[in-house]
Amino acid sequence: MDKIKKWLAEHSISEVECLVPDMSGNARGKFTPTDKFLTQDSRLPESILVQTVTGDYVDEHNELVDPADTDMLLVPDPDSIRLNPWANEPTAQIIHDCYTRDGQPHPISTRNILKFVLDKYAARGWKPVVAPEVEFYLIKRNLDPDEKLCAPVGRSGRTEKTRQSYSIDAANEYEPIIEDMYDFCEAQRLDVDTLIHESGTAQMEINFLHGDPLKLADQVFTFKRTVRETALRHGIYATFMAKPMEPEPGSALHIHQSIVDTETGGNIFVDEEGRENETFHHFIGGMQKYTPGFMSFFAPNVNSYRRFTPEIAAPTSLHWGYDNRTTGLRVPDSSPQAKRLENRFPGADCNPYLAIATSLACGYLGMTNKIEPSEPYRGDCSEEPISLPRTQEHALSLLLECEEANEMFGEKFVRAWSAIKRDEYEEFNRVISSWEREYLLLNV
Repeated sequence: MDKIKKWLAEHSISEVECLVPDMSGNARGKFTPTDKFLTQDSRLPESILVQTVTGDYVDEHNELVDPADTDMLLVPDPDSIRLNPWANEPTAQIIHDCYTRDGQPHPISTRNILKFVLDKYAARGWKPVVAPEVEFYLIKRNLDPDEKLCAPVGRSGRTEKTRQSYSIDAANEYEPIIEDMYDFCEAQRLDVDTLIHESGTAQMEINFLHGDPLKLADQVFTFKRTVRETALRHGIYATFMAKPMEPEPGSALHIHQSIVDTETGGNIFVDEEGRENETFHHFIGGMQKYTPGFMSFFAPNVNSYRRFTPEIAAPTSLHWGYDNRTTGLRVPDSSPQAKRLENRFPGADCNPYLAIATSLACGYLGMTNKIEPSEPYRGDCSEEPISLPRTQEHALSLLLECEEANEMFGEKFVRAWSAIKRDEYEEFNRVISSWEREYLLLNV
């Protein structure tokens, strides 16, 4: 706390946001005056970890957490402390780790799940390095859920109507928003790198510099809050839905990942001559073999599976390839020390802690079990048959059969995740869609 206390004093902070990432990757927590924050323990009900995206508690609530709705202990991570640049008074935001009352890391905390996986790497003398790429849409304010989403008006007074991949002028249509976003990111010390205009109308992608997985997950978690807040200040929305609009491509959270030896600092994916080795191939093999069972962490919502459609820049099979963006697993051109694998499966709607943990878990299982990959795919992989789960229900059924998920994440967490997501699926399944009314009402 000494480090935190000094930082708060240096920045004249009057209020602290005590933050905890929930299952969806959104911020839960409380606002605390600085003097109270420094003198009192922070606590939150552990039941917030087993709430659905609709705010309901799962039926298994009393089996997963204490039926008395007790508190869990929160411990601030000093490496996560940042200014809140959009607050009206000097405010800090600090991400907290969750602990049970007996001082153990809480088994249902998503941030703890990533730490559990990183501990497995550390025990073998390995340190993962990741670089996320996050896609999102800017959209016109939408107050009616039945109204379709559309792009907002740009500086020209018009909305985009055509695909503008990598267009500088199309991105500049939203320059005031982008400038504020960068200012907010700089104030929070987020390691954002390049921004591009993606394929969709008013769709953007931001790339992060490579680094420590936990710190990068914290940054993506913070970045998503930042973009939403920036958009609201300009009278529009920003969305990280995986597939917000029917005719437009989905939004992904691509993860570049490599592993270094903690003693030598060398990339364990290459040999002394700089050639990719068996360890790298086993990492790829693990991603191919275990991704189906872990898919619900990459695609956590009913909307996530609308993104997996051929010919709109999303993977639909488990193939890998060299510099091939039509595969789910891509090996970019790079120097030997930067040898890495890009995971293109996760949607932008995923919890960044769980997406990174899952990606590293699949690769870890591949390396430790020496899983051989298929041959690299050449050509357009979107022409291959779809081999990924197409619904949330299917993905959850594969998770129940995946013993490795319990091994990597813990049995209680997998139970909690499955309960939450099944409740969400059943809630969605009760809704009758406009498509059903349009085509089935008088025709069946």
